[in-house]
Amino acid sequence: MSRFDKEGIPFNTAVIDMDWHRVDDIDPKYGSGWTGYTWNRKLFPEPRKFMDELHKLGMKVTLNIHPRDGIRAFEECYPQAASEMGIDPKSEEPIVFDPSSPKFMQTYFNLHHHLEDEGVNFWWIDWQQGGVTRQKGLDPLWILNHLHYLDSGRDGRWPITFSRYAGPGSHRYPIGFSGDTIVSWKSLQFQPYFTATASNIGYGWWSHDIGGHMFGYRDEELEARWYQLGTFSPINRLHSTDSPFNGKEPWNFHTETRLVMTEALRLRQQLIPYLYSMNWRTHLDGRPLVEPMYWQAPEIEDAYHVPDEFRFGSQLVVAPIVTPQVHEVQKGSARAWLPQGQWFDFFTGKRYDAPASTGRNFELWRDLADIPVFAKAGAIVPMQSLDEANGPVNCVENPKHLEVVVFPGADGRFDLIEDDGTHPFDSARVTTSLLLDTGKNNGDNARFAINQPEGDISCLPMTRDWTLVFRGIAKNDVAPTITVDDKQDVQAECKYSDESQSLFITLHDIARDSAVSIDFNGPLRHCQEDPIEDSIKVLYDAQISYQAKEKAYDAIRRYGKDSLSRLYALHDSAVDSPLPDTVIRAVAEQLLRTM
Repeated sequence: MSRFDKEGIPFNTAVIDMDWHRVDDIDPKYGSGWTGYTWNRKLFPEPRKFMDELHKLGMKVTLNIHPRDGIRAFEECYPQAASEMGIDPKSEEPIVFDPSSPKFMQTYFNLHHHLEDEGVNFWWIDWQQGGVTRQKGLDPLWILNHLHYLDSGRDGRWPITFSRYAGPGSHRYPIGFSGDTIVSWKSLQFQPYFTATASNIGYGWWSHDIGGHMFGYRDEELEARWYQLGTFSPINRLHSTDSPFNGKEPWNFHTETRLVMTEALRLRQQLIPYLYSMNWRTHLDGRPLVEPMYWQAPEIEDAYHVPDEFRFGSQLVVAPIVTPQVHEVQKGSARAWLPQGQWFDFFTGKRYDAPASTGRNFELWRDLADIPVFAKAGAIVPMQSLDEANGPVNCVENPKHLEVVVFPGADGRFDLIEDDGTHPFDSARVTTSLLLDTGKNNGDNARFAINQPEGDISCLPMTRDWTLVFRGIAKNDVAPTITVDDKQDVQAECKYSDESQSLFITLHDIARDSAVSIDFNGPLRHCQEDPIEDSIKVLYDAQISYQAKEKAYDAIRRYGKDSLSRLYALHDSAVDSPLPDTVIRAVAEQLLRTM
């Protein structure tokens, strides 16, 4: 964990699996080491100091429990627990697990409270042992989830539990654990579909084994793609296994994979302001973070045929790559359906048009470092910078430096919700509305506004830096007019990036109760797309003969005045000099995305 911190890789929660307690050195007369509440001193000689160090790194701690075997005589907590249950500790009589008994459950929670006093923040209830209790019809995992949730919220705490699935209806309590996954492409392919479909019964909080847990095989591309999916999952939890070869730390992988993993974990941390606002939306409106595409288009057939694609909150659509890359193009692919309108690649600002009322299907091709994520026209995505202003890399305080990514093409609004983290019903909560006006009612002069926050602003930092990123727009030589409260022509840092087609505007030390407006002298114009240049980039990376590349290049550069005719010319060029179908399809994405 210290190395994660040193390398600037965010890691907010230490999920410690069952080997935290004694497992292998249990006298057979007591049974197995599956259930346990006594620290394994060989691995954790000083548990309190260990957890203190994790807390200093800005981390929370959760421990795994399998409670079926109750509390047995070898446990350090047994004498106290036996006395509470009216059992003579010298008898070594096992305390039977019985969730239908209030007396047992009080004793059970007392031993958990003792471990919480040492530093445990919450619990991973990993029940795997059947659904029978003394109370007919009472599922042990369901009642464990219910009671652990209530107990975790005692004394005004913010309640949280983490548990296996206990059937429909159990989603109201825990973060779900979907079960151990095998390390394979097949496992990865199932997870986007699983997560989106689970929303159909209201189960939106899934914690998968990102990177896979056990068995399977080593495939660095697979691990990189799995990390990218983790970034756009409800919960991003890496899971290793007890093997010298299956560690999930990025530095265990070669350079390209390591960089992709690190970037995925850093991006997840940057997205916290967006995620947190969406989590409040889940709490207030019952809308899960991940939704299948057909939720908002139930009448359109194509929306049902993209099982790997999903909406990620109110502003984004994600089509993760879950199959190996194709050698000829050195890229992985995903199929996506985009609803009617204009969409932008979240990272590059490149535009994708879906003019038909039924939307449009795309085949998307991306390098290992890239994942297809789309923002709708008018989207506003608040993020946090990972610079020193926001403190240590694991910090989850309300940020002092916000970075807001804005996309042109339509009016937009996003309500950024923040609180003081005390309790969901009693916290100091504040909402800051971020608005994009394309200028249709303002003489075509676009405006972006940060409204004055509404609510209890005491939870916000006294001042903030704001970096506003207008992505997918053309470079404009006229600087916008910036107003903070009643003060006009406020100075700001402005720069334009050709690589991401983005205008960056940074404002420093803005008071927490201020209102800001950015007034443009005209509309936010789309960046001019160059399908030929983008197609040539695909050909450059293609692992094919130089002759085939040159003929294809000549075809799309010299023949045809529009993208469709260029694509026909590309097909014709492959007659004499074979051009793999995958290369043609990858070029076609670039030629046709703005048609």
